[in-house]
Amino acid sequence: MVSYTALSVSQFIARVTLRQYNNGCRRKRSPRKSHRFSIIIRLTMRKTPWLTHQLAPGIGKYIASDDFTVGGFRWSIYFYPDGKNQEDNSTYVSVFIALASEGTDVRALFELTLVDQSGKGKHKVHSHFDRSLESGPYTLKYRGSMWGYKRFYRRQMLETSDYLKDDCLKINCTVGVVVSAVDCSRLHSIQVPESDIGSHFGMLLDNTEAADVVFNVAGEKFHAHKLVLAARSPVFHSQFFGPEGVDLDHDHEIVVADTEPKVFKALLHFIYRDTVMEDDSPCESSTSSCISDTLTAKLLSAADTYDLSRLRSICESHLCKHISVNSLGRALALAHKYHAIQLKAVCLRFASQNLAAVMRSDGFEYLKEECPKLQSEILKMVAGCEDECSSGGGAKSRSVCSQLSDGGDANGKRVRQRT
Repeated sequence: MVSYTALSVSQFIARVTLRQYNNGCRRKRSPRKSHRFSIIIRLTMRKTPWLTHQLAPGIGKYIASDDFTVGGFRWSIYFYPDGKNQEDNSTYVSVFIALASEGTDVRALFELTLVDQSGKGKHKVHSHFDRSLESGPYTLKYRGSMWGYKRFYRRQMLETSDYLKDDCLKINCTVGVVVSAVDCSRLHSIQVPESDIGSHFGMLLDNTEAADVVFNVAGEKFHAHKLVLAARSPVFHSQFFGPEGVDLDHDHEIVVADTEPKVFKALLHFIYRDTVMEDDSPCESSTSSCISDTLTAKLLSAADTYDLSRLRSICESHLCKHISVNSLGRALALAHKYHAIQLKAVCLRFASQNLAAVMRSDGFEYLKEECPKLQSEILKMVAGCEDECSSGGGAKSRSVCSQLSDGGDANGKRVRQRT
C-alpha cells in the first residue's frame, strides 16, 4: 500500500493482477496464479465534488503508481485527472499503463476495469485478453511507452456514478507479458552421434601416419606418436618431454622389456582409442594361476607402469567379476603389486566373508609363500578393523592369527590341506 502526499482523502486504487503468457511451440493461456496488490494515489483537492476543475493537477499531468514487475519488466500506472490531451479540455480522465524499465519491443496484453462499487456488478472493462495471442498483444517500443485510454471516462459522469464511493475510485489492472522465448524441446529432438574421436586416433595409429617413435617389443615393431603418448601418460610425457627426456633420432628404437607384444599392442589400443581389446583367451576361474595369465591382468601391470589410472580401473572392474575362492589369492596379490586399491578392497572383503574356504585353496598357499604380508591384512579385515588388531583387540584376533599361520579354520579346527 503506497500513499502520496495529499490534502484530502480522495483516493485512486489500482489492484494489479500479474500474468505471464508463453509464446513458444507449446503456447498456453496464462496460469491462474496471480499476484495482487493495491496502489493508492491520493489526489490534491480541498472538498467534494470529486476533482474540482480549479484544483485538478492540470491537463497532461499525471499521478504515477509505484513500479511493479511482470514478466521481468517494471510497469507503472499513470492516472490523468484532467486528461492527457489539451483538445479534450479536461472533459475526460485518462488512464495509461507505462513500461518503466529498459526494454525493446515488449509485447503485452492489458486490461483496465472500472469497478462498480454499488454492488450491482456493472463494471466498465477495457481489455486485450479477449483477442488471440497472434493479434492481441500491444508492442511497447522502449522505456516510457504507454498503453491506455485518453478518454477513459467523462469527468462529470464519473463524479455522480456508482464507480465513485467515498471519494475513492477503484480500477482493476491486469498486465500479461508475452514471453518470446521458444521452447521446442518436447516436440523435437536431434540425435547426436556418439563420440568418434577414438576411432580417428585409432586410424592414426593403424596408418602410422606422422609417427615419430618406434618401440621394439620382443622383436616386434610398434610405431606411435610422442604427443599422443605424452598426452595420455605422465610416464611417457616425462620420458619424451621431461628435463631428462630421451632425445631420439628418427631411426632410434625404444626397447621395451618384460612385456609381450600382444600386451603392448593392447596398451597402445587403449591409449589411442580409450577402449580395451577383448581378451581372446579367457580362462576358467577354477584354476588359481589362470587369472594372472589373462590379458586383463597383464594390462593392469602396464597401467601401473605407465600411470594410466582409467585403464587400471577398467582392469580392476573386469578382474573383480572373476573373483572366486580359487582365484582370490592371486587376484589379491595382483591388486597389491599393481596398486589396484579398489580390487584389493573387494578381495579382502571376499576373503573375510569366505575365510574357511579361502584358507583351503591353492591361492591361499600362494599368498603364504609369496605375499605373507597380505595374510595379516586378511586378519585385520576378519577381526573388524585395523585399530582393533594393532591395539590388542582380544582373543578373537589372536585366534584368527594362529589359524592363518598353522592352517586352522575359523572355528579352531585343523583343515586338511589340498594336495
